[in-house]
Formats: sequence, structure tokens, C-alpha cells
Amino acid sequence: MSDNGAGLSPVYRRILLKLSGEAFARNAGGAIDTDTVYLIADQIKEVAKAGVQVACVVGGGNIWRGKAAAHENMDRSTADYMGMLATVINALALQDALEDIGVQTRVQTAISMHQVAEPYIRRRAIRHLEKGRVVIFAAGTGNPYFTTDTTAALRALEIGAEAILKATQVDGVYEADPKKDPKAKRFDRLDYLDVLKRGLEVLDNTALTLCMDNRLPIIVFELMREGNIKRVICGEPIGTIVGGTSKDATPAVP
Repeated sequence: MSDNGAGLSPVYRRILLKLSGEAFARNAGGAIDTDTVYLIADQIKEVAKAGVQVACVVGGGNIWRGKAAAHENMDRSTADYMGMLATVINALALQDALEDIGVQTRVQTAISMHQVAEPYIRRRAIRHLEKGRVVIFAAGTGNPYFTTDTTAALRALEIGAEAILKATQVDGVYEADPKKDPKAKRFDRLDYLDVLKRGLEVLDNTALTLCMDNRLPIIVFELMREGNIKRVICGEPIGTIVGGTSKDATPAVP
């Protein structure tokens, strides 16, 4: 990858990258795989060096899933707070990798923990972005019963991001699980209502409705293909775009 982002022509000035907890694990059996974290950090560095302001929201599902624990008779609020702490662990891992390769980074948390991160302050986050720092938002919204999908939509709107980049293990949104149905069609573009009506897994319904109400586009793409974040911010037609002006679902051309 380029070390300085030379030659890139970004179509976005400020984006929010949504990373699931599973993205940090890959083949590490639910832990944090250091090599994988560095692969993510390298991609972020390339677009940040090109002048794109990058904020991230990280999940914690590789370490703890609050909703699943609640089904085992744990109090849901307690389980969700534990999940928020798991996101902080992933955020610190990503921060460490980014700073090790020369990218200035700040972690902001919705739950105060001053020894390891800044508290979330919207104006401070925007200021960091304007100075070229990558900002990682952790601990969700600070409230139980809200997912990191909702956090991504909320923070993206608060900081004025032009799009949410939803990084996944597949190359877009399909009409069915492509791992179970090899003939499932991938969509190039979907309207928000298409996603809701079809029950497709893009963001949870609360987050999707928030994006729809504010016309914030969502781009779903495959994370671990080298250079894909760069391709998205340069406007290349990869993955699936949710939102925009399309009224009908458009299957991808084979």
C-alpha cells in the first residue's frame, strides 16, 4: 500500500468506519488477532494520509455479546455494559496499531475512563478530525439496549460524516446468506425501505431508520480485501450502497 496516499482522489471528506468485533478476531478463536488489526490499520492509514477524515466505531462481539448473555439469565443492562467495555479493548488495540505505524489517534468513550481514553465530546472529536487524527469511538452510546450499529449512525450524524462504511466479511448485501445459498444475488444499491421490507442485515432497524431520516448513505463492503477502504472512498463501485436516490433494489451485474 501507499505510505502517503499519493494519487488518491477521494469523493468523501469525512467518513465513519463501522468495524464489528469479529473483524478483530478473524481466525483467532474469538480473541484479538494482531496481524488482522494491523491489516485494518494499514488501510485506514492510506485513506487518512490522503486527507480523508476518518472516525471509527468498533464493536466487541469477539470478546463479549451482551444480548447473548442476557438470554442466559444475566441482567440485560449488566450484560450490555460488559459489552461496552469489550469495545474499549478493541478500540485500544486499533489505536495501538495505528500509532505504531505513525497515525495520530484518539479514543473517545461514552463511559468515562480517563486513565485510558478521552470522554466523548462532540466538538473535541470534530477538532481531532480536522487536525488529521483518526478518532475511535468506543463504549457504544453509553446506554444499554443500544447496539454499536446505532452508535455508528448517531456518531456519524453528530460529526457530520458523509457516509457510513460498514465493513463486513462479505462483498456487499445479498438477498440471502451467500455462504448457505451460492446462487444468492448481491445488490449494487438498495433504498432504506427496501432493506427494512426485505429484512436484510445491514444495520439494525433503529440505526437504519436514523440514517433514512437523515439521508445518510451506508456502504457495505468487504473489509479484508486489501485496498477496499481506499476503493470505497475513491467512489469505485464495490459493495452495496444503501440510500442515495435509488427507489428500487438493483441486483449486481454478474
